[in-house]
Amino acid sequence: MDTAELAAILTPDGLRLLDGLPAIERADDVARAVSRLRAAGHSPDLVSAVVGQARLRTRARAKFGSFAERMLFTPAGLEQATRMPVAALHAGRFRDAGLERVADLGCGIGGDALGLAALGLRVDAVDADEATAAVAAFNLAPFGDAVTVRHGRAEDADLSHVDGVWLDPARRAAGSNVGGSRQSRSIGPTSSDIGASLRHSGGGGPRRLRADEWSPPLEWAFGLAARLPAGVKLGPALDRDRIPSGVEAQWISVDGSTIELVLWSGVLARPGVARAALVIRGGQASELTAAGDAVDAPTRPLVVGGYLHEPDGAVIRARLIGDVARSLDAGMLDERIAYLVSETAATSPFVQTFRVRESLPLKPDAIRAALARNDIGTLEIKKRGVDVDPAEFRRKLKPRGSRSATLILTRAGGARVALLAERVAAADR
Repeated sequence: MDTAELAAILTPDGLRLLDGLPAIERADDVARAVSRLRAAGHSPDLVSAVVGQARLRTRARAKFGSFAERMLFTPAGLEQATRMPVAALHAGRFRDAGLERVADLGCGIGGDALGLAALGLRVDAVDADEATAAVAAFNLAPFGDAVTVRHGRAEDADLSHVDGVWLDPARRAAGSNVGGSRQSRSIGPTSSDIGASLRHSGGGGPRRLRADEWSPPLEWAFGLAARLPAGVKLGPALDRDRIPSGVEAQWISVDGSTIELVLWSGVLARPGVARAALVIRGGQASELTAAGDAVDAPTRPLVVGGYLHEPDGAVIRARLIGDVARSLDAGMLDERIAYLVSETAATSPFVQTFRVRESLPLKPDAIRAALARNDIGTLEIKKRGVDVDPAEFRRKLKPRGSRSATLILTRAGGARVALLAERVAAADR
């Protein structure tokens, strides 16, 4: 959203039109809304701005729930915004540490500031993009004087009156100026294919970003975190050798997607905790913590009829797979692949569990025959540690049948294997 579109919306007519629009879910909803507003005599620019904003509000429900109905958004700001339940957990850490006034540097559309202010903390919010700062000011207006929003660089913020800092450094496009518009950051792979992660890698990772490709620069952010209690929100695929010593590194996943890494410093870091994996599924939060990286469990042979466990992406990023394995009495399927195997089922919020029906060579003909033999027509394909395109591989299999199954393509003992399996619900373990 540019400043002209924002100016069109932030008028009595613009806000009235926006609040009066029904939810816009599909492209034909957009067409109907545009036709109706144009027929009523509204200008094309106003109609475009209002309808675009209504569509963003609909998309924002996934992160903000009913709060989205009174908020404004920018496309990039919505993409980067912290989900409201996660922001509430972050805010709770500041409150529980006894901090009263927090600077939100790189506040975006104000999602984290909303969480902080809702718990009674005072917030000084800053964003380098003018339109984004104006959107944040609108979203945070209900909190009155408890929240101030300013357009400016994080590096120039007055921190003399704050007890702690929340920083959200943004990745910048090549050639952009410091303080330019915020860029989308990679959220890394989801737990369905996170085998390229670190030691359990089957291939290369994302290009390493230079320090000056972040705004504010990471060295500046980490230096500030060394002086003040801070939470620094980053993409979960950040190179681990960039994590400063003496901080708590907490990876967070929501419903199977690893969404962020937060580095906590000062009183916001929990004593004795250097690595944490916070896993949220269906609104339920579970956390695994440790003083450092866990030692991997030994490998164990796969047993047909036994169980394969897929660790959550946050657990993999935090390198706590070994702790999860020991809690399940499980071993590694392969020393470089983040799958666990056990002879008995076990319950853990940190894994998804599958019962292995058959172990097959990773060859389409052999798998096709097994699918036909088991009457499999609905097939979920997961892969880790093998260079296979699941969509292309599915076309080769052409499953037809009345039953469903999961096909796991991976490596075991150095060999490529295909495991025909079925999901095990937590209640069935």
